[in-house]
Amino acid sequence: MELERYFEFINDKAIRIAGTRVGIETVVSDYQEGASPEEIVLHYPTLFLEQVHATITYYLANREKVEAHLERIWQEQEEAWQEQQEHPSEFVRELRKRLEQKQLELSKAETLL
Repeated sequence: MELERYFEFINDKAIRIAGTRVGIETVVSDYQEGASPEEIVLHYPTLFLEQVHATITYYLANREKVEAHLERIWQEQEEAWQEQQEHPSEFVRELRKRLEQKQLELSKAETLL
């Protein structure tokens, strides 16, 4: 059985389940957290049970390689999140400003009660 046919190896940063936009990190992460293949399919309705089993089998057969891939993905996500926190877009800055104003208004209202 050729497991690789179940995946699209986009580049060294992205491995998708063929025919979907779901990365293998999504299925593997849920599997590592104890979800069964059936539960994973319920969470991601674009996946078929066969694809989930193939992803888990690929992970188990290539554990070191897949875990290194996952670590890179999670590190890049963390770095992107940090970058966004340090340099938010104008939209995010405006939302934060509105949230602060709303919290201030609620705080003032609570002190009046």
